[in-house]
Amino acid sequence: MIVAIDHIVLLTNNLEKCLAFYRDILECEVREQNGRYAICFGNQKINIHQHFGEFQPAASKPCDGALDFCLLAKGDIHAIKRKIESKGVKLEAGVVQRTGARAKLDSIYLKDPDGNLVEIAVEREEDAQTMC
Repeated sequence: MIVAIDHIVLLTNNLEKCLAFYRDILECEVREQNGRYAICFGNQKINIHQHFGEFQPAASKPCDGALDFCLLAKGDIHAIKRKIESKGVKLEAGVVQRTGARAKLDSIYLKDPDGNLVEIAVEREEDAQTMC
């Protein structure tokens, strides 16, 4: 029945800093339509809400900084790490090996301006062990 994640919703307490992080640090596309913001990459998106219950229905207890999610990237994880650090971002951890839904991962961790833990991962092609 369920085949993929289309989008998640992130609550921010500072729209400008949030959008700058995902646009300038992670190089995602920011889209705005009728006052609604989304961070787009590949064929997925993160919808950005600025206050609790902004759009209904909504989660029961949304708050900024509560998410912990993984974004897949292409390329060399060490090069990605250097690029992010060159932009002045302090990493929480990395490069570490993790197990993703489709493959083993090489990952780095950083926090966005709201305190959400963002994992950036590159799939390890030689290790096809998965959780799903």
